[in-house]
Amino acid sequence: MITIFQAIVLGLLQGASELFPVSSLGHSVVLPQLLGWNIRPSDNAFIVFLVATHVATALVLIGFYWRTWLGVVRGLLRSVRQRAIRADDAEAKLGWLLIVGTLPAGLLGLLFERQIRDTFVSARSAALFLMLNGLLLLGAEYLRRRAHSSDSRRPADERIARVGGGQALAVGASQALALIPGLSRSGATMGGGLLAGLSHEDAARFAFLLATPIILAAGVLKLPALARPENHALLGPALVGGLCAALSAYATVKFLTRYFHSGSLRPFGIYCLAAGLLATLAFL
Repeated sequence: MITIFQAIVLGLLQGASELFPVSSLGHSVVLPQLLGWNIRPSDNAFIVFLVATHVATALVLIGFYWRTWLGVVRGLLRSVRQRAIRADDAEAKLGWLLIVGTLPAGLLGLLFERQIRDTFVSARSAALFLMLNGLLLLGAEYLRRRAHSSDSRRPADERIARVGGGQALAVGASQALALIPGLSRSGATMGGGLLAGLSHEDAARFAFLLATPIILAAGVLKLPALARPENHALLGPALVGGLCAALSAYATVKFLTRYFHSGSLRPFGIYCLAAGLLATLAFL
C-alpha cells in the first residue's frame, strides 16, 4: 500500500520532475528505495498510482496552454474541412505536427511498455539512466542549432509550426525514452527541439504540448484499473497524489516558462549526473 504521506511526497515530486527535464519516473523509482519504503516499482498498483499523478499534470498543462489547444483544434478542423494545410495557417500546422510527434511514441509505448518495464524498472538501473539523461541534456546543449533572431517577433506557436514534419517525428519519437526510468520525456523533447533549431523557450513549450496527449492516453488505458476491487484502497492515495502533482506541476510550468527565456538545460544535466552518481553510490 501507498500511504497518504508517501502519496503527498510522490505527487509533489512527480508534478515537478515530469516538467523539469530530470525524469519523473526515474525519481519515483529511486526515491522510495533510498528512503526504504516498501514500494516495488514493478507493482501494477504503483504504476496506476503514477499514471494518476501524470494525468493530473497533463490536465494542468491543458489549462495552462488552453488558448493554444483551442487554436490547434480550430486549425485541425479547418484543415480537414479544406482538405489542405494553408501556408499561413500556423494553428493547423502546429496541430498536425503534434499528431505526427505523438503517434510514434504512442505506438512504441503500446508495443514495448511491458518489456521495457520488466527489463529496466529497478532503482539501480534508474540511477544509471539518470546519469545518461544528464549526458544527453549536456550533449543537446553542445550540438544545438541557434534559433534565428529574426523569428523572435513572431508568436511562439508560429515559430514552433515552422519545424519540419520529419523533425517533429524524431522529436516525438524521442518521448518513448521516458518509458525507461531515468530518461526524461521533457528532456528528450526539449533536446530534440534545440537540435531542430528552436529556442529554449519554444523547445520547452513544444515539449509540454507534445507530452499532454501521450499522458492522457496512458490515463485512459490505466486509470480504469482503479475501479477494480483490489485497487479500491488506492483511490485515496491516488487522489491525494494527483492533487499534489497538479499543484507542483502548475508552479513548475510557471517557473520554467520564465526560466527558459534566458536559461539552458545545462544545470539540469549537471544535476542528473550528480544525482544519478550519488544514488548509485548509495545503492552500492
